[in-house]
Amino acid sequence: MDKFFGLSGIIIIGAFFFLFYGEDKAIDSKINGVSFVAPVRQVDAEVLVPIQELNANWVAVIPYSYIRPSVGRVNFGHGRQHWGETVEGTIKTVEYARQKGLKAMIKPHVWVIGQGWAGDFELSTEQEWNTWENSYKEYIMTFAKVADSLNVPMFCIGTEFRKAVVKRSSYWKQLISDVRKVYHGQLTYAANWDNYQNVPFWNEVDYIGIDAYFPLSSEQTPTIEKLNALWSPIKDDLKRLSTTFNKPILFTEFGYESKDFNTDGHWKYNSDTLNINLEAQSTAYEAILQSFWKEPWFTGGFLWKWHSNDKMVGGPNCKQYTPQNKPAEITVRRYFKSTTLGK
Repeated sequence: MDKFFGLSGIIIIGAFFFLFYGEDKAIDSKINGVSFVAPVRQVDAEVLVPIQELNANWVAVIPYSYIRPSVGRVNFGHGRQHWGETVEGTIKTVEYARQKGLKAMIKPHVWVIGQGWAGDFELSTEQEWNTWENSYKEYIMTFAKVADSLNVPMFCIGTEFRKAVVKRSSYWKQLISDVRKVYHGQLTYAANWDNYQNVPFWNEVDYIGIDAYFPLSSEQTPTIEKLNALWSPIKDDLKRLSTTFNKPILFTEFGYESKDFNTDGHWKYNSDTLNINLEAQSTAYEAILQSFWKEPWFTGGFLWKWHSNDKMVGGPNCKQYTPQNKPAEITVRRYFKSTTLGK
């Protein structure tokens, strides 16, 4: 069995799901989603029950790959990934989500060795760029075919390639065209909060995706009212963007750590020097949900992030992004319940 897990077999599996579950590509309610952390080892569908209990209706399935800054070749399907990042694990997670009444977005995500996020990724020569482009296309097309065979309603073609989308814009437009030949659902791209104005292909996708880590306040624990006021000009700009392209805005990622100064940009601080602040996380979630979730031009988003071992993560001593077992989880559950029209 090669890294494609036998695409003909995948298509058969997808046909099976389509037969029994029917057309599932319509997005008919606000997306109350979670970014699901790929499990290290195989799990069963019950790990998604806490997501149901959160009143979520979508889950982002994220099959990570990695690249090296000076090489650029995208590495995936190499046998050393977490189970949930493999083709097999992606298929099972989508299957589990559907069993639990959750829609799925498959969101391939590249990790840059030594850098982390892909925002600063760039290469020096045309040969290096060609190597990256060919291997990235192979990676994306593999999971686009999986998404189509499983009737997944949304697919994300990339995440936070802040420099690459500008420098290689024609490549991305061709990639979108190629993906549409094999995948027939809705497409988005996850732009970083500081780069969405520069993405040259919003006309080519169905949703304007933004990873919404906007820096808002330098206060230790700003109030909901203060945060709502700070969100206001950003909302105005996003509404204009939505109107310009006649596309809804989607927060492909949003979320906050449970620590001091968590709305000021996580990259500005050494997390080890900051105190745990559960109130700040809950307040930040309340503000973003109040500010955006009732806007008609805004289609929802995927909180960052949610782990499969629910009882063992988060809690009052955790500074990390997950809202699990923290006051923020209660906030999200309440708001998701009020805006979920159907699953």
